[in-house]
Amino acid sequence: MDKAALERRLSHVSGFRDPRVEFEQYPTPADLAAHLVHLADVQGDLAGRTVLDLGTGTGMLALGAAFRGPARVVGLDRDSSALEQARENEARIAGSDAPASSAEIDWVLADATRAPLCVSDSAASLAREETTVLMNPPFGAQTGNEHADRAFLATASEIAGVSYSIHNAGSQDFVEAFADDEEGAVTHAFRAELDLPRRFDHQTSERETIDAEVFRIRWE
Repeated sequence: MDKAALERRLSHVSGFRDPRVEFEQYPTPADLAAHLVHLADVQGDLAGRTVLDLGTGTGMLALGAAFRGPARVVGLDRDSSALEQARENEARIAGSDAPASSAEIDWVLADATRAPLCVSDSAASLAREETTVLMNPPFGAQTGNEHADRAFLATASEIAGVSYSIHNAGSQDFVEAFADDEEGAVTHAFRAELDLPRRFDHQTSERETIDAEVFRIRWE
């Protein structure tokens, strides 16, 4: 499945029925998800690896990764209703005309900033090296939720050899500094746009385009 076909498949993924503003539950657009998954695949970060979608929401990134030959995919979120939708989306896009994915997805109810994920000491370095995180964390735009993406990056730095994450525009200095502090390095960065429908009362227009930035980080 090429990137265009993946985007078409992901366009059938439904968004949040009742999004929670405190969780900053905005959907990941299918075109951006397909581009991010394609980049991760080209870099050799999906096939044969464990892929974790932290804060998966309704499953967009986990579902995309499942079509690129991973050993295992885990979608983790603290909202049980979102995970229910993610399971429905998995069934929806895995119709009879869809190419078979090489991995089933485990949907896990948990806080991504306190992820219940560990490896044995003897295999820690190997397991971490073979793990990729994909995530669209909350940007921390809500009062009381500032720097929410920092906690997601902290989890990624602990459990993954490489991560891909979407952040608010203007985050590059912060992301690079955080990665450097954790002995990681930003290897790729590009701008993106999130074209989002109106879902919350504080939004003033029917559609809003949010400028964003995407980063690939190699964790040492």
